[in-house]
Amino acid sequence: MNNNELVLAVDAMGGDFGPSVVVPGALSAARSTGAKVLLVGQESAVREALDKLPARERNEALYDIVPASQVVEMEEKPSEILRTKKDSSIQVACRLVKQGQARAIVSAGHSGAAVACGMFILGRIPGVERPALATILPTEKAPMLLLDVGANVECRPHHLFQFGLMGTTFAQDILGYETPRLGILSIGEEEGKGNSLVKSSYDLLKMAQNLNFLGNVEGRDLFTGNVDVVVCDGFVGNVALKLSEGLGSSLTHVLKRELLSSGLLPKVGTWLAKKAFRKFGKMV
Repeated sequence: MNNNELVLAVDAMGGDFGPSVVVPGALSAARSTGAKVLLVGQESAVREALDKLPARERNEALYDIVPASQVVEMEEKPSEILRTKKDSSIQVACRLVKQGQARAIVSAGHSGAAVACGMFILGRIPGVERPALATILPTEKAPMLLLDVGANVECRPHHLFQFGLMGTTFAQDILGYETPRLGILSIGEEEGKGNSLVKSSYDLLKMAQNLNFLGNVEGRDLFTGNVDVVVCDGFVGNVALKLSEGLGSSLTHVLKRELLSSGLLPKVGTWLAKKAFRKFGKMV
């Protein structure tokens, strides 16, 4: 791999549907970005997924297959995966990055395994004690980054401070925000609101000269677009994420039901606005 080439190691066995979804998705991303993907997984399953694609979508210059004999199941513990599944697709993908054969890993699989393998095979950034899972959420204005959403159920104040640093860097380098606005998820906007973790973390973030810290952010304000990065512990973040996913799905379902059961004119309006509804559905 040369310095100018973007090579991504893809966990082809990850996710609910494995190679049948991951492989075409990875190749679609490769075509649109110019990256090369290393499809890591059981070779027969990966080739079966490739064979189902139209010939025009199977440009061999865009991918290589890297065999990995073992598959991680969602119910397995990360410690067991590290110990007993050395040839799993996620471990092999991590080693490709460690060895310099790829620049990053993409996995839709077992998040605990991804975090554990990342920590023990790739290591951590100096000064960062714990990795965080982050998600990009849609807002009324521009995308917002929320972290942690599940990697660390219990945190200390300096962990949330480190999440703030990592989230700010991500928002600058990946989302393109010049000076990301940072907040901490709490039960009130005023300083002093929240539990001991939130209040102590607030004090650390407030003192940081290199962070644009706005203060507390309430759950109702996550989607206003008035903040770019929000930090919290993994328990709170995961609840917030799953609540958002469930609400978005329910709103879409209820809206569709009401429009289609309200007579001819709403149905015609729905058909005329189907492009906007499709875009809304993808967003939520």
